[in-house]
Amino acid sequence: QVQLVESGGDLVQPGGSLRLSCAASVSIFGINVMGWYRQAPGNGKQRELVARMTRGGSTSYEDSVKGRFTISRDNAKNTVYLQMSSLKAEDTAVYYCNKDPPEWDWGKGTLVTVSS
Repeated sequence: QVQLVESGGDLVQPGGSLRLSCAASVSIFGINVMGWYRQAPGNGKQRELVARMTRGGSTSYEDSVKGRFTISRDNAKNTVYLQMSSLKAEDTAVYYCNKDPPEWDWGKGTLVTVSS
């Protein structure tokens, strides 16, 4: 069973930056697409894919985070990163990583709170 451990979430002021990490218990070298997802607080909020990166290095982002978030992966460390900058209140969410599509069991996520 694959385990995903997300970390790096914190309380940050609007305009601030954070770097999230996601460590997988298996090799991600052969995984075609890895992604970062988030689920905002509140009933009925869906988990959404905000950034994805292919094995070849191609990236794509949800419109609201384009130009502010950067996904990267270190296959040697089985780790995926999400560099977030110019954070906004609407970025507040629990952030998760997984394959795209998300075929593995979800980790616990890491909470990012953007508030003054």
